[in-house]
Amino acid sequence: MSSRRSRSRHSGSSRITDDQINELVSKLQQLLPEMNNRRSDKRSAANVLQETCNYIRSLHREVDDLSERLSELLANTDTTQAALIRRLLTQ
Repeated sequence: MSSRRSRSRHSGSSRITDDQINELVSKLQQLLPEMNNRRSDKRSAANVLQETCNYIRSLHREVDDLSERLSELLANTDTTQAALIRRLLTQ
C-alpha cells in the first residue's frame, strides 16, 4: 500500500484527492515564469515543486540584493531625500 493511501485513510475529512493535487501543481506551474514560457503541458509534480523551490530561492536572493542596494542608496543620500524615500516605502 502506498504511503499516500495509508495517510489518506487516517486524515478523514481533510483528505486531498489526486485530482486536487494535480490541479494545485498545474496552478503552480502557471505561476512559474520558466515553466510557463516552455509551454510543455506535462511536467511531473516533482519537477514543478523543484522549479517552485528554485524560483522562490531566486526571489529571496533578488529581495536581499535590492534591500542591500536600497540600504546603500539611503546611506549615501542626504537626510531629507532619505526621509522622503523611507516615507514613500512605508505607505
